[in-house]
Amino acid sequence: MMTRVKHAVAGTFILASLLLSIYVNQNWLWFTAFVGANLLQSSITNWCLMDIILRKLGLRDSGKTCC
Repeated sequence: MMTRVKHAVAGTFILASLLLSIYVNQNWLWFTAFVGANLLQSSITNWCLMDIILRKLGLRDSGKTCC
């Protein structure tokens, strides 16, 4: 469950920042780059700040593997 929520949050952030860059200001692409860099970093280090945030919000990993 937590993996699906993490993917949903990351996808929402990316799509929202792309829309904001089109309709508001091109500097929103820096947010897209930040999200991408965090995804890359978490794949290398196996540490993700979103995990900590979701656990504090009461969401737990079900133990099932993704996909």
